[in-house]
Amino acid sequence: MFVVGLTGGIGSGKSTVAEMFTALEIDLVDADVAAREVVAPGTPALAEIVEHFGPDILMADGGLDRRRLRRVIFHQEQEKHWLETLLHPLIRRRLTQQISNRRSAYCLLISPLLLETGQAELVDRIVVVDVSVKTQIARTLARDGGEERTVRAIIAAQIERSQRLEHGDDIIDNELPVQTLRQRVETLHQQYLAMAKAKRNQ
Repeated sequence: MFVVGLTGGIGSGKSTVAEMFTALEIDLVDADVAAREVVAPGTPALAEIVEHFGPDILMADGGLDRRRLRRVIFHQEQEKHWLETLLHPLIRRRLTQQISNRRSAYCLLISPLLLETGQAELVDRIVVVDVSVKTQIARTLARDGGEERTVRAIIAAQIERSQRLEHGDDIIDNELPVQTLRQRVETLHQQYLAMAKAKRNQ
């Protein structure tokens, strides 16, 4: 399976771009979804998180309070490291399994931490969705609410924008008009179809 890794900072619009690939009948694997699945109620990982952070880290329905957890780990580096050590191997295992089950011409792995977690090793090509930091903050606050300092902490915890762009094989500027964005996605789609075919024929 030819795998394209789709990444970008928080608020960059990865989901919008991913929907455009979906419309072209490309299967997706979402690292954020996998991250939620490995900490679903009843999972060993959630039990370890509750033991470590206490029962207040849960919502009333027994699910993980991701917003509360985010506030904790993005202001305490040691806690962030503990959580990553627990979850990253579980997430990677789930992603590998899901990729192997996809059946489209190529597969898109969407991951905000593609470069930070070593998930880039799972892909053949990296496409970066890029916007300015100002746009990241504005879009994230509009979508999620919360505090600007928390959003800035998340941005700071991710790989620097310049480094992300250096690692990208392809760049999508997501501050352009929607029609231009769609044309860019369709152009890349044709390239990835050709690359996937070449890989199958090797």
